[in-house]
Order: sequence, then structure tokens, then C-alpha cells
Amino acid sequence: MIKLNQAVIVEGKYDKIKLSGILDAVIITTDGFGIFRNREKLELIRTFAKKHGVIILTDSDSAGFLIRNRLKSRINEGEIFNVYIPDVFGKEKRKTAPSKENKLGVEGIDLEVLQKAFAPFISGEVAKSTPAIFTRERLFADGLIGGKNSAELRKKLQKELNLPQNLSAKALIPVLNSLVTEEEYLRAMQNE
Repeated sequence: MIKLNQAVIVEGKYDKIKLSGILDAVIITTDGFGIFRNREKLELIRTFAKKHGVIILTDSDSAGFLIRNRLKSRINEGEIFNVYIPDVFGKEKRKTAPSKENKLGVEGIDLEVLQKAFAPFISGEVAKSTPAIFTRERLFADGLIGGKNSAELRKKLQKELNLPQNLSAKALIPVLNSLVTEEEYLRAMQNE
């Protein structure tokens, strides 16, 4: 069981059930887009962000990224950490049809993958004072931003590192800094 001080924010009850098997933490559901009509729950999330920090873990589809970005814009104090799941195509067992984008949500991801996603919180790697290895300048120098093929190179890198494909160039930087080591990055860049 992974013990976390931060509250973990997920989209739905099945995500919460899945994470309850590996996390000893407060897990709050957004009820999809319902969070934006529920002022009390949004205030609870803001309180956790101020006191202990929150970890946002949404599905890797466009709706998940929209929820994540809206939450980040509405939490103006405290700490927000992002945890991402890779793009895994398929259908959750309980559903009769795959999602619109044919991607598994948090509830469909293997427990080992989820444990790995939370590994930086276990090992204490997530810290305020950790210097960023990956910067906008570094990604520019490596051809991942501002070049003719930058978007294509980023997609290949994201696939190689098993990261969601919906990440923008701006969103990729904190994800790399929180989930990827220098060695993993260099190896992925060589495999492009």
C-alpha cells in the first residue's frame, strides 16, 4: 500500500475503487465534469491543495485533459502534482463498448503501471527544490519545440516513453521532469 499525504483527484468512482487497492490516501472523484457544478467539492480540493497538495490523475483522453486543465486553472493556491497514465488502447471489462478515443481509463490500467506512476511520491523524488532537468530551452535544442518536425518528434518520444499522446509541448516539460530520468530520456531520443 502506498501512503500519500496528498489527496488524489480522479474522474470517477471506478477509478477510485481501482486506486483504493494500492493507495492509502484521500481519493476524491470529480464525477467527470460534475466537479465544476459542485462548489463544495471544488473547495475541498482547494483546501487539500493548500494544506497537503493534490495529485491529479485523469484518463489520457481529451476529456481527461480538459478536466485536468480546468482543475489546475481553478486551484490558485497550494501544490498541484500531475500523474499521467500511458495511452493504452482497448475497452474496460465492465463496459460494452470502448471509449470514444478507444483508450483505457484509469480503471483499466494495470496496477503495476499505476504503482510506477506514483513511484516518485514513494521515493521522495517529488520535492519543491528539485531542479528541472528538462526545460523549454532543452527541448528546443533537442528539436522537440520550434522545429519543422517538432510535433512529430514529440509524439515519437511520448510513445517511446509510454506517455499520453495528448500532451502539448508546454505540458510535456513538467511530465518529463516528474516521471522521466535523464537516462530514459536519452535512450528514448536515440530510439526515435
